Amino acid sequence: MNFIKKLYLNNLFFYILLGIIVLYVLSFMFPALYNMTGYVLLIVITFLLLDILILFFAKNGIEGTRITPEKLSNGDENPINISIKNYYTFPILVKIIDEIPFQFQIRNFEIIRKIKASSQDDISYNLRPTERGEYYFGNLNIYVSSPLKLISRRFTFDKDKMTPTYPSYIQLRKYDLMAFSNNLFQYGIKKIRRIGHTMEFEQIKEYVPGDDIRTLNWKATAKKNALMVNQFQDEKSQSVYMIIDKGRVMKMPFNGLSLLDYAINATLVLSNVILKKQDKAGMFAFSKKVENRVFAEKRASQMQKILETLYNIKTDYFESDFSRLYTDIKKNINQRSLIILYTNFETLDGLHRQMAYLKGIAKSHLLVVVFFNNTELNEIINKKAENIQEVYDKVIAEKFAFEKRLIVNELKKYGIYTVLTQPENLTLDTINKYLEIKARGIL
Repeated sequence: MNFIKKLYLNNLFFYILLGIIVLYVLSFMFPALYNMTGYVLLIVITFLLLDILILFFAKNGIEGTRITPEKLSNGDENPINISIKNYYTFPILVKIIDEIPFQFQIRNFEIIRKIKASSQDDISYNLRPTERGEYYFGNLNIYVSSPLKLISRRFTFDKDKMTPTYPSYIQLRKYDLMAFSNNLFQYGIKKIRRIGHTMEFEQIKEYVPGDDIRTLNWKATAKKNALMVNQFQDEKSQSVYMIIDKGRVMKMPFNGLSLLDYAINATLVLSNVILKKQDKAGMFAFSKKVENRVFAEKRASQMQKILETLYNIKTDYFESDFSRLYTDIKKNINQRSLIILYTNFETLDGLHRQMAYLKGIAKSHLLVVVFFNNTELNEIINKKAENIQEVYDKVIAEKFAFEKRLIVNELKKYGIYTVLTQPENLTLDTINKYLEIKARGIL
């Protein structure tokens, strides 16, 4: 019974069988074909039995392994590798059908390869998850055919393997490597040592043309008999909190990924940058209530704590309660901090409903509101209108785009910094805003 479950007839066998049936039908008109068709049928049966024998004679004809990352990176292309060892003494044709997690909704997955005798082949494909959580792989099914190609033998490997999908750690590595690269300007980031007028003293050094004469140290100049200046650096150990709105407005999808997950990915990468700049990184999320809290610290374990917290963010996309957010910040964040709020406002009316709470937060902290450009509206605006309906759509799209710019101006009036960005540029734009604030020493 187990043998029957592993045996599959290939299309070639059915094509040959169809040809034999046609020959038998023609033999009614041409009797000479009858005996010849009988011989053909006998030869096909012989080859069929031979094909079964050579495929099933070896107990372990092949060995297959699916190699997945320890965890998948949300929103990124993740490589899945399949390694196949051929123990047969003849070349084989393999058809690979991997049972991919249902979240991907891929129903036609199939890879066909030829593998030489007694050799190994490595095959790779990519998966792009668009939500966090547990992803279960089913069987790795490999159908093997001999050079006769009449039947296939099924081999099954790696049953029921779970791989979690975490926030985009691939982006984290990308920007981590960029920190040591000479090509940062290509991404809009420059890692430079900035000399400012903050209160954190670094060293006394000899004056060189271009140094600010206001930093001259007259005592050191007198002792050294040469112009000496005080050198300062950006203040460290400042608290930075990233707040993620996980309410209704963050449910909108772009390229398969929700705004919430874009914000989660950006928070992970920005946390790493903050800690590398010797500041304290913290975060929490809110909708009806404030939760998923990590207090701002710069311990060695802080990144792992933030990663696990971001992975476990769950939401029903309720209406966000900004009054509760304001109360929580006032109660739990006593030191003046940089607060980066990921949310979304589509209209001025939506902003005005929450403005009182944003102004209240901005009185005690440096607030940066990060919200999103609707890229689909930009496509409508840039597309040439060819009929009345498209003209109407374009006017409405331009109205909403104009409201976004009005929202930026409205927030600026009250000293609230803004980042209006496209979802795919969110990480880069928030990092740049943080570095700009550090460089200007306004925290």
